[in-house]
Amino acid sequence: MINFTFQNPTKVLFGKNTIRQLAGEVPRDARVMVVFGAQSARKYGVLDEVLGALAGFDITQFGGIEPNPEYDTLTSGIALARETKIDFLLAIGGGSVIDGAKFMAAAIPFGGEPYLLLENKGDAIRRALPLGAVLTLPASGSEMNNRAIISRRAVSWKRAIMNDFLFPRFAVLDPTKTFTLPAAETGNGVVDTFVHVLEQYLTYPVDGKVQDRLAEGLLLALIEEGPKALREPENYDVRANLMWASTLGLNGLIGAGVPQDWAAHRAGYELTVLYGLAHAQTLAVLVPAMLKVRSAGKKQKLLQYARRVWGISSGAEASRIDAAIDRTKMFFEAMGLPTRLAGYGVQKVDADKVAELLAEHGLTAMGESGDVTPDTIREILALC
Repeated sequence: MINFTFQNPTKVLFGKNTIRQLAGEVPRDARVMVVFGAQSARKYGVLDEVLGALAGFDITQFGGIEPNPEYDTLTSGIALARETKIDFLLAIGGGSVIDGAKFMAAAIPFGGEPYLLLENKGDAIRRALPLGAVLTLPASGSEMNNRAIISRRAVSWKRAIMNDFLFPRFAVLDPTKTFTLPAAETGNGVVDTFVHVLEQYLTYPVDGKVQDRLAEGLLLALIEEGPKALREPENYDVRANLMWASTLGLNGLIGAGVPQDWAAHRAGYELTVLYGLAHAQTLAVLVPAMLKVRSAGKKQKLLQYARRVWGISSGAEASRIDAAIDRTKMFFEAMGLPTRLAGYGVQKVDADKVAELLAEHGLTAMGESGDVTPDTIREILALC
């Protein structure tokens, strides 16, 4: 096992009616900006519930944060927050809203141009306003980690930043708030979570038995509960397990002390920029192809994955690996996500442009061993 430091300061309030506890988590004298997306927080009553729980607080609202939160939208929120002297942020939504709130929390007190905080993976962040989150779309794990992904369409980039100042102070996880999710969003969330786990698990062995078993347990739970959520959207126990799995999938726990591989995520950002695909859609396409192309380097863990997660233990090694990849594709498709670009209306991908964008962003040696090059990406995209 690799040496590691693990610390996660986010307090989780999990279960039915936990929004009622908000007043005990937000300082009474805080000037709070409540940030949310375009429609759902208001449409399904979560915004009103939050405002009711914070009755008597000094509240400013800022809505309209898009999927793949847009830099230009967030700068409008930053300006409003500075004007109204906000000192606490509360995000209502999924990963995009929470990521947007994290960036705003760092940018509001920053003296320079906000885009500078997005350089060098967020290393320039030296402070941030405190923030909390009310999760309504389980997928990204942003509610309990120090990451944020910000897009800027005008210059064709999507960037990941990490900084410990971005950890939310608390996260409210009420599974009942996911009952109204469209089936497509449920499927996206399950696949996104599944791939988060895979990219911390399907690398090479370092005898991290605890991390492996935790990851495998999450994968098995997602395989069992994901399809149920599509059939029984108001099954509380199913939604609760999926919500907690998405949080644990990227809160640092299963990735501590093991190598990680985020090549599919990084390449997926470029597909989102070029073709407007949802993040999970890019992963559903890229991950099976990437596992196929890179199976030699991942052989030992792929065989373990085949045996422990999919119950595939007989036959030649290559056949077992192929079967595990096929089962992964079948699972993504069962969750409603095609595993070929044509399924999203993209008949031909510009592999050279994807490779060019990755190179512009300094991503020419990705993966757990740094061996995913632009040529590797071209080979992977040829299978997509």
